[in-house]
Amino acid sequence: DGLAAETIPRKRHQLRVVGLRGRQDSRCPVEAHTQRVMQRGRLGRGYLRIGLPRDSVSAMSAFRWVTSQTLLKQIRSVALGLVGRQVRCPGDGRRFLQSLFEVGSRSTFFILITLGFVGAIMMLHGGYQAQRIIGDSTLVGPQILPLIIRQLGPTLTGLMVATRVGTGLAAHIGSMVVTEQVDALRLCNASPIRYLIRPHWLASILMVPVLTVIGTAAAFFAGLGVAYVVFHTAPGTYADLSLVTWLDAVEAVSKAFAYGIVIPIIAGGCGLATFGGSAGVGRATTQAVVLCSLAVIMLDFFIGATILVLR
Repeated sequence: DGLAAETIPRKRHQLRVVGLRGRQDSRCPVEAHTQRVMQRGRLGRGYLRIGLPRDSVSAMSAFRWVTSQTLLKQIRSVALGLVGRQVRCPGDGRRFLQSLFEVGSRSTFFILITLGFVGAIMMLHGGYQAQRIIGDSTLVGPQILPLIIRQLGPTLTGLMVATRVGTGLAAHIGSMVVTEQVDALRLCNASPIRYLIRPHWLASILMVPVLTVIGTAAAFFAGLGVAYVVFHTAPGTYADLSLVTWLDAVEAVSKAFAYGIVIPIIAGGCGLATFGGSAGVGRATTQAVVLCSLAVIMLDFFIGATILVLR
């Protein structure tokens, strides 16, 4: 692999790295100047844990700092590459249609089940609490509808897309990185960002708002069914839209578009920053779902706060 390390045995199951040199490639972001601060060393056939009583904390901190800087650099390069000028190439339309199917059609059932149960749970517990406190559950439906439209519908849809689509994109690109297929694309003068990430990015911008509408409708009708069956609330009473304003719809659409823009960028950056074989692919997948979910929650807060100021 081009890596050489000199080790000195200290205690049982402990090794100390004295020197490390290696060539710089796309699979490992740790350069030569980070010697003696790596948490893992590639020695022989496999990976051996390095145990340093005095340097273990600093080694772990330096390793995480280098990998986080590489990850942020990849995410920034993906964002700049997507918004920059793109040259249309043969096959872009076919890849875009495949991404539409992957992001939209394969996520529809997942969104329907998740948002449907969330709407039913909200109506069930909200109606029970209303009956226990004021003895009337007819006002629960009109009260939770704005919350479903502007908050739970787009945010839960974004989280589900981040869980399914974001992790899949990161794992796909990460496996291509560790098997050097991304390097082959670069040798063919093909941009990995345009070839692998841009179709998913465009598909997410288009399909996340559509999935938000589908999920919101599923939550609405599931709550309607619970209100009618459990609390004997008339459908017309539940479906009272008097408390829903146009700003609720604007907030929902803004959040859906923002989630569709951000999720593929973060997932693609995590995939391109993959190193370390199959273990690195698993690590990139975990980073993708964590960072995409955090981005969805943070965007939910900032967009909601902005709309709240405009009310």
